Amino acid sequence: MPFDNLSKRRICALCTIMAYAILSLLPIGVAAQVASDPPALTPGLHYLELPRADEPAIRYAISIPGNYSPSTPVPLILALHFGVGGGDAGGAGAGVVQILIGPALAQLGAIIVAPDSVQGNWTSPENEKAVNALLDMVLAHYSIDKKKVAVTGFSMGGAGSWHFAEKFPERFSAAIPVAGRPPVSASGWRLPVLAIHSRDDQVAPFDPTEARIAELQKAGVKAKLIPLTGITHYETHRFRDALRQAVPWLREVWK
Repeated sequence: MPFDNLSKRRICALCTIMAYAILSLLPIGVAAQVASDPPALTPGLHYLELPRADEPAIRYAISIPGNYSPSTPVPLILALHFGVGGGDAGGAGAGVVQILIGPALAQLGAIIVAPDSVQGNWTSPENEKAVNALLDMVLAHYSIDKKKVAVTGFSMGGAGSWHFAEKFPERFSAAIPVAGRPPVSASGWRLPVLAIHSRDDQVAPFDPTEARIAELQKAGVKAKLIPLTGITHYETHRFRDALRQAVPWLREVWK
């Protein structure tokens, strides 16, 4: 049975509640950190703000791997969160890292940065500007292997992954959209892409993703689809196993 608008709003609100609940479980002091310059962060998940002149501050979560050393460049994963209800995305970046992206991609030893959306979905000019500013800061202050930067995200963040990889391909080496609506055409696409999508997704239809991946493959782009069954759109944690398959795929892309 299709979801009505009320059901979708209730579930989006639940996503927001889950994100705040997750933040409440973080070590004391982590969720409250705010800094004009990023500190020398210890391993773990930190919730911070990046101030901007004449612009809203960018709230974001950043996950530092246990073996991170400023002397050794590591991969960087931009993680884009799902949609949230009520217009306030506070904590949603941390939520998608905790629920899905952190556990699935831990073996990469990457820094994961996950902004909270500024206004609306990830394709808005405000979010484009904020995400690019955040990436500039991370690249300037942390030891990042600039040949190993990937974008991923779930639902609204999956659509955002398609969007940022298409519009700003020079910033990334790969895209991994999960349960996100693809662009209407893959014409001119440049980046390797691994799409993860369930045939039972009742919100973002499976067929457009399948069509875009087939189009990319026909054009000679390194593109792969991991099709799933029996998982509905809002079962975010159940996409972990499929997203773990991105680890060897990325390592192959990054050779």
